[in-house]
Amino acid sequence: MTRPAAYRTATANLVSAILRAMKALTLLLAVALVGAVVAVGLAQRPDVPDVGAAVAAPEPRRVGLAQQRAAVAGAPEPLASLYARGGGLVDATVDDVEARLRELRGTPVVVNKWASWCGPCRTEAPFFQQAVARYGDRVAFLGVNSGDDRDSARAFLAELPVAYPSFFDPDEEIAEAVGAARGYPITVFLTAQGERFVHQGAYATPQRLAEDIERYALGTRPGA
Repeated sequence: MTRPAAYRTATANLVSAILRAMKALTLLLAVALVGAVVAVGLAQRPDVPDVGAAVAAPEPRRVGLAQQRAAVAGAPEPLASLYARGGGLVDATVDDVEARLRELRGTPVVVNKWASWCGPCRTEAPFFQQAVARYGDRVAFLGVNSGDDRDSARAFLAELPVAYPSFFDPDEEIAEAVGAARGYPITVFLTAQGERFVHQGAYATPQRLAEDIERYALGTRPGA
């Protein structure tokens, strides 16, 4: 039996409407699925910060000059003579520094090369404040301020003072003599027997510096 034309038209319109609705629903489902996948992916990425839970990294703990000096007040010679000249910038030649190191023979030594314009040097400076307060009665600490100008270096030490002397070394001659010729910062460790270890770059934490002092200067197992 042949359907009336009006019936066929209505049926076609209904089918067309149903198809359009199905397409729209499919598109909505696809968009929702993509959004869910993206959200899961972002949640699993370690490099995407959670803005709501972001917490600023704590400032390194600083140790004031008075507290450092109190910690090394009972240090034996030749450490006592060394720290008597601490807290500031000292003019010295390569011969002067080599003579100082000879006086310290038999004592572990830690030499830190730094500059006021060096960002990583500023970051690790509080670590050396902590280290001299902890180890200064057993270990000789020395600073070498290289490639710098005097006023900037003094301003740096006024802000981040240490109880040991820093030798002014604008031409890096002292740094080269102690084995810290390239890069900033550099830390050189000397055992009581004169064995040398050089650490390139800044320390990330005071704990890492303490571990190297114990391992390479004191020759003990870290934490022992």
